[in-house]
Amino acid sequence: MAPVHVLDPYYLGITVLVTVGYQLLGFAVAWTLQFDKITDFTGGSNFFLLAILTLCIGNTFYARNIVASVLLMVWACRIAGFLLFRVLKAGSDTRFDDIRSHFWKFAGFWFGQILWVWTVSLPVTILNSPAVSDPVYGGSNPAFGTSRDIAGIVVWTVGFLVESVADAQKSQVFWGNSEGLPHECKKPVALFFVGGVLIEGQKGLWAWSRHPPYFGEMLCWWGIWMLCLSPTTNGSLPSGARAAQKGSVVSPIFTFLLLMFASGIPTAEKPVAQRFFLLSNGPKAQEGQEGAWSRYKEYLRSTSILLPIPPVLYRPLPGWVKRSLLLDFPIYQFREDKEGEAAIAEATDS
Repeated sequence: MAPVHVLDPYYLGITVLVTVGYQLLGFAVAWTLQFDKITDFTGGSNFFLLAILTLCIGNTFYARNIVASVLLMVWACRIAGFLLFRVLKAGSDTRFDDIRSHFWKFAGFWFGQILWVWTVSLPVTILNSPAVSDPVYGGSNPAFGTSRDIAGIVVWTVGFLVESVADAQKSQVFWGNSEGLPHECKKPVALFFVGGVLIEGQKGLWAWSRHPPYFGEMLCWWGIWMLCLSPTTNGSLPSGARAAQKGSVVSPIFTFLLLMFASGIPTAEKPVAQRFFLLSNGPKAQEGQEGAWSRYKEYLRSTSILLPIPPVLYRPLPGWVKRSLLLDFPIYQFREDKEGEAAIAEATDS
């Protein structure tokens, strides 16, 4: 069967149209019914749809294309299933409480999801196009098993395991210990290890990193990009196809920037710190919670923000190393001397 040529040589146009249509359909359902249980599932499942679509219409059923597409689909199934389970368990997604009833604000999230899915899928989308993989149409298909193929699969596997295990540990501890927690802690946050007073379970990957799922997700996309790049590095492609493949590096870079500066770490670090600050200092502070804030600050000093590092090695490192090389930037820090008073006033008024 010959490959389907549609709109452009690299399937950029058709994947844009499919992604826009799929996400707008999800938005129409979510807006009409005013619920958010399908929001993250629609994002995750869109990755699966693009991978299977481009693999089939490209008819490039070579080992590398199949492996790269399957890895993407496995990742998509896990993340979509996990996020759907989480929102069904919680009952709602608190991220949308302030925007669910505002058309353009809610639509803005879905348009952002279109950009995320399409951009991050680019390495597999471009690899599956005949212009890159099919020698009959000017592509190149070097024998599977290059050093880049192997490195990409290894990096993806490590990232997938880290992300999956971290999510499982987070869910097990949070859902297994949510009863009896202060009301302020009974909603999903980045750190679920909250026990009777404070952090009860600095165990597993969460003892080495404050955001191990994000670290794992970043590795997954670097691994997929490395795997997809072999036609350029080990084959013979025209300059346009080489540029398209190299340009797909925007996928792991976009993932890094998104998680570090947008919808990932910034949405967790300060809000969680504020919550623990108020446990000890807020108007609703409870007896026995006096040490919550100090213990949480010790957790921050001992635990890397992203890269998994044993606390015994991380704790003694100079502050400038943590705030630069290890990515614990000042923008993530809750400053009690500047922001504490405002937090207490807001909690008092609410």
